[in-house]
Parts: sequence; structure tokens; C-alpha cells
Amino acid sequence: MKEIRVHARAGQGAITTAMLLATAAFEEGKYALAFPNFGAERLGAPMNAFIRLDSQPIRKRSQVRNPDYVIVQDPTLVKDFDVTEGVPDNGIVIINTPTVTAQIKPRTQRIVTVPASLIAEDVMGRADRANTALLGAFAAATGEIKIESLIAAIRQRFPGPMGEKNVIALQRAYEFIKNDGEKDAK
Repeated sequence: MKEIRVHARAGQGAITTAMLLATAAFEEGKYALAFPNFGAERLGAPMNAFIRLDSQPIRKRSQVRNPDYVIVQDPTLVKDFDVTEGVPDNGIVIINTPTVTAQIKPRTQRIVTVPASLIAEDVMGRADRANTALLGAFAAATGEIKIESLIAAIRQRFPGPMGEKNVIALQRAYEFIKNDGEKDAK
């Protein structure tokens, strides 16, 4: 089983990120579980979403404490939270930032940075809709899910022009990681 933790702020689409990833896994015949963790939070409050992927039915329902992968939608969270907490040494942390951030002190995890907000701003006119770009980066960095499955999940969730813009953002981030993978922070 692969476990993923998403760090975001309420209103940034972390739940949508989790649901799109789970839907893409279903497209591939995998089992998936996606759920958020938040209380009576206000817009902008830190929150998490969790995803589990497996080839077998998933019975575990607890929060993800030791994720194989982490997606950080809001880079300001890295200064207040240890986003690498519980991540094994061979894990991958994907951060929405155009530059390597000094606040992250990886042990041996792979830190991948992607300018997802800049991509979202360019494609959709809204920097706060970086989640589909981050999913493209996730697909490229981990190989856990096919980009075609994510495209199908996006088109199912967002039919029409907005869905197509999200597909473009996904593809741009995917290509960014595939072509500029050497910019990973070490």
C-alpha cells in the first residue's frame, strides 16, 4: 500500500486533490481511499488530506502517519510544520514552490519543487488552483499513477473548458518534472 499526505490550507483544493488522485487510481483498477482531516476550520487554516492506494482492498481507516509521499500545496506551511515528519528515507516530498526552500531539511527524502501556482496562474488565471499541477508533478516524480488516468479523472470531475485548463496545468507540471528533474532539492 502507498500512502500520501497533502498539506494545504482550507480552500486550496486539498480534498479535490485527494479525490482526483483516488479517481485516477480507480481508472487503473486500483483500490483507493481519500479523506480529509480538519475540524471546524476557517478558510485558510492549515489542514491535511490523505490518500491510500493499493492493489488490494484497503481496510485501514486511520490518518496517514508515515506517508510514502507528501504533497505541499502551500509552501508557507513548511516554516510552521515539519512536512517530512513520518516520511521514510526513500520517500518523496513535492512542494509547490519555484525555488528550493531553505526551511526543508530532508534527511534522505527526495524533495521535488514545482512552480504549480505559477503554472495555475498562467493557465487558469488563478494561482490558488495549483492542485492539478501538483498532481502532474506527483505522477512524474513518483510513477505511482499514469498521467492519462489523471486526465480522465479531471475531465470526469470538471467537464468543459475549465477541465481542459486543468488538464493543461497537469501536463505542464508533469513535463516540468520530467524535463527539469535535476532541479530536485537534495
